Amino acid sequence: MLIVFAVFFVLLMLNVPLAFAVGIGGLVFFYQPGLTDMVAINKIVSMTQTFSLLAMPFFILAGNMMNETGITKRLIHFALVLTGHFRGGLAHVSCLLSALMGGISGSNNADAAMECRMLGPSMVRRGYAPAFTAAVIGMTSLITPTIPPSLGMIQFGTVGEVSIGRLFAGGIVPGILLTVAMMITSTLRAKKLGYEPVFEKRAPKAEIWKAFKESIWALLFPIILIVGIRFGLFTPTEAGAFAVVYAFIIGKFVYKELTMEGLKRVLKNTAIDNGVVMLIVMLSGPFGYAMVYDGLPVRAAELITGVSASPMICLLIIFAFLIVAGMFMEATVNQLLLTPIFLPIVKSLGFDPVWYGVIQATLVCMGGMTPPVGVTMYTCCSMMKCTVEDYVKESLPYLLAVAIVFALLIAFPQLILFIPNLLFG
Repeated sequence: MLIVFAVFFVLLMLNVPLAFAVGIGGLVFFYQPGLTDMVAINKIVSMTQTFSLLAMPFFILAGNMMNETGITKRLIHFALVLTGHFRGGLAHVSCLLSALMGGISGSNNADAAMECRMLGPSMVRRGYAPAFTAAVIGMTSLITPTIPPSLGMIQFGTVGEVSIGRLFAGGIVPGILLTVAMMITSTLRAKKLGYEPVFEKRAPKAEIWKAFKESIWALLFPIILIVGIRFGLFTPTEAGAFAVVYAFIIGKFVYKELTMEGLKRVLKNTAIDNGVVMLIVMLSGPFGYAMVYDGLPVRAAELITGVSASPMICLLIIFAFLIVAGMFMEATVNQLLLTPIFLPIVKSLGFDPVWYGVIQATLVCMGGMTPPVGVTMYTCCSMMKCTVEDYVKESLPYLLAVAIVFALLIAFPQLILFIPNLLFG
């Protein structure tokens, strides 16, 4: 396995696309006595044969379709009406929009890129520093993979054979806590930096009600998914298909903004997005097989549990590793490669897999907001035209807020498990 990891990291440093770095690294393992490359090919093909994984391309298609139909614009307006009277009002819009977008896109990278395009220029025009804007948008996008439906939770549930419905329900409270923490941080930063509210006073109730009605179909979406899964109306995979039909009906017949040209753009963007994600999923197959074949999960368990007799210390070591791994690898790869290693350890330590899965789905994304190889960080910095150094300085208060939320989630597991236990027993 040392050679496999060495090849993988060398390819990463050479800027080889992540999917091919994972795939080539995994294939190297099979060029040894007793193994054949046919096993590797079978593993690549078998990675596409998991029924529950179908939920992922469906939700990506639904998210792109909702963006095309004007739902995103309505959510931005609703968030602005609710928070525009706060200091740093547009920063609060970013916080609230990430929470609302969690029920649509399920991807923090997609959310950050969308907000940089649609919200970033408005923030800069109103006097917000580009680095502050990039930090707010980048860090608040961490809320998106926590609020259901989360693509990371679908991947974790598929690989780890954990109930995706329970994972979705478990992400609700952490998503709300992250939103509140980010908004408090934005208020404190706005006061210090002198950013004024967008509106002088709170919007009238009539305007709030009007904005709510305009965005009601997007707000209902995650609720319908959770309720539908809970009462057996559809499985998580079928929920993805339902999401596509739902988005099409709302866009075509309710908002009447989905045109044929728009539908072509949606299908094209979805094909590209799914192609990237599924290529990573497929080529991670040989890598994952190599780790199991070589006994890496067992040795990792022995190493981690050998550090301390305390289950909590062992768990904190795992969480620290997830954060570091997220700094170097895309979240999808981390979910696919690290879940088979760490989930059995977490179970053996006596922790609930749903509780752990919700935290892991968010932690592997957090590395994307930090140096040295944070994809979300570089996306925001390039689109807002600011340096990574300035971005890092502005993001530190938000990192502190995230750390406080995670400390609460770790100290009080019922914050995550309360709703899944209430809904699913």
